[in-house]
Amino acid sequence: MASAAVSTRNPPLILQRISSSWSRPGMSGVAPPRLPSAAPTLRSRPPRLPEVKGCLAGMWRKIQGADDWSDLVEPLHPLLREEVVRYGELVAACYKAFDLDPRSKRYLNCKYGRSRLLQEVGLDSCGYEITKYIYATPDISIPTQSGACCGRWIGYVAVSSDEEAKRLGRRDILVSFRGTVTGAEWIANLMSSLTPANLDPHDPRRDVKVESGFLSLYTSDDSTCRFSQGSCREQLLSEVARLINKHKDEEEEMSITLAGHSMGSALALLFGYDLAELGLNRFRLQREVPITVYSFGGPRVGNTGFKARCEELGVKVLRVVNVHDPVTKLPGLFLNENLRAFAAGCDLPWSCSCYAHVGVELALDFFEVQNPACVHDLETYIGLLKRPKLVQVHNEGEDLLAKARTFLSRKKPQPWPWQDVARQVGHLVQSLSLS
Repeated sequence: MASAAVSTRNPPLILQRISSSWSRPGMSGVAPPRLPSAAPTLRSRPPRLPEVKGCLAGMWRKIQGADDWSDLVEPLHPLLREEVVRYGELVAACYKAFDLDPRSKRYLNCKYGRSRLLQEVGLDSCGYEITKYIYATPDISIPTQSGACCGRWIGYVAVSSDEEAKRLGRRDILVSFRGTVTGAEWIANLMSSLTPANLDPHDPRRDVKVESGFLSLYTSDDSTCRFSQGSCREQLLSEVARLINKHKDEEEEMSITLAGHSMGSALALLFGYDLAELGLNRFRLQREVPITVYSFGGPRVGNTGFKARCEELGVKVLRVVNVHDPVTKLPGLFLNENLRAFAAGCDLPWSCSCYAHVGVELALDFFEVQNPACVHDLETYIGLLKRPKLVQVHNEGEDLLAKARTFLSRKKPQPWPWQDVARQVGHLVQSLSLS
């Protein structure tokens, strides 16, 4: 984690108008709005972005977070911005390929075969080959879904081609996850109790806890589903271990990139932790494959023990968030890293129950009153990142205690964060027709 003090954030930019004629069945976007052709009104001119120096192949380790994106996020380095957009589009492919037609035989699964998916969604020149589809099973039964298997397509594993590996400077193994769509997944999101991850049978680490709904989605299996090949975890560990073994003797270096939106970002972080905890990214004693998570609109996943262990294992996380997105403030509205800051880092009885974000934050700022669901829309995230002058960022490594003290010293405190979150969640649920 970067620990340098953060410079003063630029005044927030406001996305004044976004087309609002869209809807979807869940938290995450399938047919999102287009950004307006006219640029939003800015309250001040953002800092000039640095010129691109060098090529991606020569600085890929820095771009993948080797030094916690030091000097790359403020201002946002053009190469990092391009990589964030690229991985965001590879996540958006999951939504574009997800079948939402109840009449289809592939309803709530992928519409295309592995060889066709990237071409069908307009990413045929992305330089990756999909090697496996991944299915996840919430351990939850919903009356309206009786009779239907609950194992659903959640994403894919891919590997960069030889040509793309030369451009990237390494062989990249990618896992891409979509966000919440089905009712069972929504319920899993709302299961906010913490439970020990217990993913390494030889070292349970009872202090490392994660949200029970995400863990259930990651580890549960539905043997009755014709698409199922074991739990989401079993599928991922098997395929990624196979790819590492296949490419470990190549001259090129290797990287593991996990990208997801919303619930998918939680699964990406869980898998990244799991890989590192089991040591599957290490071989030949000296060589370690770096693990990087690109999280778009992701919630908190685990407690402070989980955060500390991810940092100890070297799992790098770049959190792309909209400051108005309520999903990024959940779970842990009250018990989170900010509450612990008030106690000056002391271990209190509830400390192990405090949720904590992991990684470095890249913050965007957009909101549309008539279309509140846009605050969590992946395509809006990507669209804003494609306009570099509209992006503002800050580092999550800022001293939280100092922030807490500053908050308490204000003469006119702002409304409590949970009030704003509750209001926005209400608007979001209404706009998604979930009430």
